[in-house]
Amino acid sequence: MIRVEALTRTYGGLTAVDQVSFEIGTGEIVGLLGHNGAGKTTIMKMLTGYLEPTGGTIEIDGLDISTEREAAQQRIGYLPENDPLYYEMTVIDYLDYAATLHGVPDAERTDRIREAIIQTELSTKATDTIGTLSRGFCQRVGVAQAILHNPRVLILDEPTNGLDPTQVQHMRDLIRIVAEHATIILSTHILQEVQAVCNRVIIIHDGQKVLDSDMDELLTGKRLQVVVDAESERALELLKSVEGILSVEPMAQREPGHRYVLDLADEDDPAEAAHIVASRIATAGWKLYALQPERRNLEQIFSEISAQERT
Repeated sequence: MIRVEALTRTYGGLTAVDQVSFEIGTGEIVGLLGHNGAGKTTIMKMLTGYLEPTGGTIEIDGLDISTEREAAQQRIGYLPENDPLYYEMTVIDYLDYAATLHGVPDAERTDRIREAIIQTELSTKATDTIGTLSRGFCQRVGVAQAILHNPRVLILDEPTNGLDPTQVQHMRDLIRIVAEHATIILSTHILQEVQAVCNRVIIIHDGQKVLDSDMDELLTGKRLQVVVDAESERALELLKSVEGILSVEPMAQREPGHRYVLDLADEDDPAEAAHIVASRIATAGWKLYALQPERRNLEQIFSEISAQERT
């Protein structure tokens, strides 16, 4: 659905985006992460055709956005961080105007607007002036304009910014519904939002792609937690002797047993490594209280990657 190859954007002597490549399929919800100034917004502007790349290619649903921009843009819905709203207009008038810009045929316009209003739960506000709406409802109007032409790709920049917890949950549900028939790229500084709704994450640092991973695999990682009843020195000796274990880190002791975190080689399968560790512990005659992949959160991973890139 989206194919990006060697995407580059320079401003004079500054390289804002540097040789970024990725592919995203239909139904994927991809979180695009990075510190302020990392290049996320520049990438989104190029994906939507509002900024010309210095180098590289972008294909949207098989269309090269540099040569077939108008057709490609008709397949994209975009919610920028600052909603492009006209606050003196009513919700329904604004969506009618947006439908014109998106090229929605006259015969389909009424139905498309109705569907977008229902999906975003704006029925009670349809005739209200946008300027009288809360931040949460303004965000819904922004999403409604982005989806009313049934885009194949939906790009959302900070969609939950300023929303209360109830509104955030509604936005998450809406994103999941739209993802049933579209590809979604979600950019936000709220890492919990990415972890809650995305099934893949791409991290950008200084204009370069430094990580592209399935969310479940990323959060599980290449570490195992093990709790055994053996004395510390003996346990360390045995665990370090297991092939594929790069390091063993003793953790704070919890009753019962001693707890360790095992770092695995990148090529190792955590399930297979766990089987070997369990077998070795059983052979040694020790009690095994726990053995499981270490679960991390996205904030920890993002901090680790940022620290690595600074060194």
